[in-house]
Amino acid sequence: MQNSGQNHNNRQDSAETLALQAFSWLLGQDDLVGVFLNATGAGQGQLSSLARDPVFLGAVLDFLMEDDARVIGFCDSASLPYVAVMQARAALPGGQLPNWT
Repeated sequence: MQNSGQNHNNRQDSAETLALQAFSWLLGQDDLVGVFLNATGAGQGQLSSLARDPVFLGAVLDFLMEDDARVIGFCDSASLPYVAVMQARAALPGGQLPNWT
């Protein structure tokens, strides 16, 4: 039986893997990569180190989720359900939905 800490780590690892896939896809989109780099302030030389940062990976997924066409494009290319991006985002730092109750 897994404890909740291990389950959380597995979810975050899976989310990071999906976010890396999304980041790779994004870097291949000539019409989006410049917009993304401008939005994040990241430079080309920083990308490999940023790709190891779970907070940055969350920003990648946030950027995708700003536009349904981006989510659809990525998910279709990776053969993933559209909800996968939102689920992965929830498992990364800053992705938890607020509890209003």
